[in-house]
Amino acid sequence: MAFLRIRNWHKSKYALICLGIVGFIIYRYLMLPAGGRIMSKKLGLSTNSSQLTLEGEPFRIIGGSIHYFRVPRAYWRDRLMKMKACGLNTLTTYVPWSLHQPERGVFTFHTQLDLEAYINLAAELGLWVILRPGPYISSELDLGGLPSWLLRDGSMKLRTTCPGFTDAVNTYFDKLIPKVVPLQFKKGGPIIAVQVENKYGSYAKDESYMLFIKEALQTRGISELLLTSDSHNTLKSGGVDGAIRSVKLQKLNQRDIQDLNSIQPNSPMMVMDYWTGGYDVWGDLHHVLPLEDMVSTVREILRQGMSVNLYMFHGGSSFGFMSGALADPSYKALVPSYDYDAPLSEAGEYTPKYHLLRDLLSRYNRGDSLPDMTALHYREAYEPAIMYQHLSLWDALSFTEGPFKSPKPVSMENLPVNNGNGQSYGYTLYETTITSGGLLKSGDNVRDRALVFVDRSYIGLFKRQNLELAVPGGKGRRALSLLVENCGRVHQGRDLDKQHKGLVGDILLNNIPLRDFTIYSLDMKPGFIDSLHQAPWKSLPETPSFPGFFMGRLFAYGYPSDTFVKLPAWEKGAVFINGINLGRYWSIGPQQALYLPGPFINSGINQVIVFEEQEGDFKVLFEDTPDLGMAAEIQ
Repeated sequence: MAFLRIRNWHKSKYALICLGIVGFIIYRYLMLPAGGRIMSKKLGLSTNSSQLTLEGEPFRIIGGSIHYFRVPRAYWRDRLMKMKACGLNTLTTYVPWSLHQPERGVFTFHTQLDLEAYINLAAELGLWVILRPGPYISSELDLGGLPSWLLRDGSMKLRTTCPGFTDAVNTYFDKLIPKVVPLQFKKGGPIIAVQVENKYGSYAKDESYMLFIKEALQTRGISELLLTSDSHNTLKSGGVDGAIRSVKLQKLNQRDIQDLNSIQPNSPMMVMDYWTGGYDVWGDLHHVLPLEDMVSTVREILRQGMSVNLYMFHGGSSFGFMSGALADPSYKALVPSYDYDAPLSEAGEYTPKYHLLRDLLSRYNRGDSLPDMTALHYREAYEPAIMYQHLSLWDALSFTEGPFKSPKPVSMENLPVNNGNGQSYGYTLYETTITSGGLLKSGDNVRDRALVFVDRSYIGLFKRQNLELAVPGGKGRRALSLLVENCGRVHQGRDLDKQHKGLVGDILLNNIPLRDFTIYSLDMKPGFIDSLHQAPWKSLPETPSFPGFFMGRLFAYGYPSDTFVKLPAWEKGAVFINGINLGRYWSIGPQQALYLPGPFINSGINQVIVFEEQEGDFKVLFEDTPDLGMAAEIQ
């Protein structure tokens, strides 16, 4: 009996110890923050009747768009901290295929294009992420973010299940999607939702396409909530089963919301793109949305219990030649600034919109105080850079890839350059021989502008509205040259397949097609600009020739600061600082100054190169304030 009593006592002892261990584990689990509970991580963003839930709890997306490819990497943290301090909880970003795969078989996901680092930074700062991987994104990028080498395929049908397109998408997604799968919410990352394509309802050429894209994402491991996004009048044709629809708008029309609700009743309502402003095109005014309109619309969206994403929260800059263009009602190219009249300016400055928005969103922050606003970066007006060297375009041609001979004109995309991928951006020079003067006709085959020369003397301009040009008479054989600029491929609309650039057909002289061209590719990529240090630069003459390259120096003492490049007496061209293409300038405006971020500047001497088409005063100014041009309110 004594033995039994001792054994029972030991059983009780062990039971108490086990009970204590279990109790301790349960206690530690309950004390963990929500983000540390592995089991609850399996409950990602989902739809529960008319509301979103995250980890099983009601959740509202208050998001904003900032594109990593439009912000210098050194400023990513600054911009995201300012987003967090404004009361937003979610970052949305597009992923530009054209930048990540500039050539077939060539992928880049490092430095400025390190998408994984950007998403991890958002997580570190406490922001959720909605990823918008395309493949088409629009985003006011050249060809809507699709790579131009797709157009080399004569049978290509973009944004369809055409085999040429789906094969290219599959290859791209095979590289992209595995990088973001581990960053999904259910795997411990910040990605709570993924958008399928973008505004396909306005294109809608292939009923099978959206299903293909959805399955391309899911079969590679995307398991979070899927979204589509369209304007109110194309919601039905832009959706796909298994993804919730969201709407794009700038004015909150109750009928639009009712249309969305009728298409997907008893589902959460989301404004995936509330446009906080707008983009600008050359030859127009700078578009702004009154701050009262923005704040009142966001307030009403939130009052109605909807989720919202601010497009843009911070626009940044479309550096280089990445800007898109409009085709309807007529062709107009976009400026490089993507300021967008957003709450955070192109240079990351707080605007009145930001302050009013922060005040509004502080009421939706569950009683927690918002983080402090970070300090602004210093801006500086540097001494002007005086151009002291000159290189004519004609002397730079030997540094291009090529030249190439062709009996007929060849479009940029079909040139045998860049490892057989064609030319994406910049200029192309077409030269042939003529033996008489007469009437030169472009037949609307110039995309998009062409400076025309006879024996390298300028005689006139071809553009889309100007289809004829008189060629002066002369004796013997003379060189006729056309310097054609791709001002930007259209980024939206139903004519994406027709965005070839350069000369896309015959040029007629006295109704006879010109033949036997020598073609030079001037894409102005960093490698080309860097190679020009070997070119035969000359001291700036009193009357330099145009087009040409002009070199000067910017001196920055101490820690480099943001500044704005202004060229008040120049006509049209592009600016390169230390080999980095800041973008185009054009006297017609509206944009009159290019944003130059401090991280692009070295302490000490900086190389400034200006490519100018027609005229300049040989001085480049650096000011401490932006100049986006005369403003007009968006109607």
